[in-house]
Amino acid sequence: MNNILVTGGKGQLGSEIKELSSSFTNDSFFFTDTSNLDITNHAVVAAFIKKNNIDVIVNCAAYTAVDKAESEPELADAINHLAVKNLAIIARERGAKLIHISTDYVFDGTSHKPYVETDTPNPQSVYGQTKLDGELAMQAINPANSIIIRTSWVYSTYGSNFVKRMLRLAKTRDEISVVSDQIGTPTNAADLAKAILTIFPQMSNETVELFHYSNEGVCSWYEFAKAVFEYKYMKVRVNPIPSTSYPTLTKRPKYSTLGWTKIKVFYGLTLMNWKNSLHNCLDKLK
Repeated sequence: MNNILVTGGKGQLGSEIKELSSSFTNDSFFFTDTSNLDITNHAVVAAFIKKNNIDVIVNCAAYTAVDKAESEPELADAINHLAVKNLAIIARERGAKLIHISTDYVFDGTSHKPYVETDTPNPQSVYGQTKLDGELAMQAINPANSIIIRTSWVYSTYGSNFVKRMLRLAKTRDEISVVSDQIGTPTNAADLAKAILTIFPQMSNETVELFHYSNEGVCSWYEFAKAVFEYKYMKVRVNPIPSTSYPTLTKRPKYSTLGWTKIKVFYGLTLMNWKNSLHNCLDKLK
């Protein structure tokens, strides 16, 4: 039996883990968010973990407002970096397993082939830099039986995300313009949640291991949007536009596809193609 703490419990990934948790009858789950656990406060989170005798920490909490982070760097750093440092220190002291979720935004997006775990990060935003700083802090503290999972383009039946935004826009528009020169791979949070719950009992490593995880395949945001409408039989015209036609405060990676061979081999995972996984999500949303 394990006592499992899931931070960011009301987010997309945390919610998907919660949905699956009922099948793990031998384990006890503790789902927290900012309202009941401040992971940026070392003393508070240490007391919580000690009181509840936590064996496994899954850190889904993150400051993910990419553009807003440019004007709130200290808050982004507190959540994406300092809180991770807190969890890593406590995990090392208690001998708890730690799974931390990171992002493709640690890369600059100038590659033309999938990024693998040994590629050098070069974040282009406050968000990306704070997420990298969290990774580096965790690796420096080096709690045993701990891993970092970088993922990309996360969506879910829960929370706010690209898929739900497209469906919402389609209710009032018959034509939508979507960026076509940013390439990556969507990740259904439900699949990542299943992977995490498959992985944690197998974790046995002396140093922090770094992995990449997404669904299989590659697409642009434009192709992603088209796939949503095609599967739902929605008559919405999708126009491809360059990133320059949709300026944002933060520079988005032009190419951020992740290579996931390592995690498949390590843990015997089977990854679903992004379109098939998208269809599963859309079926649930109806």
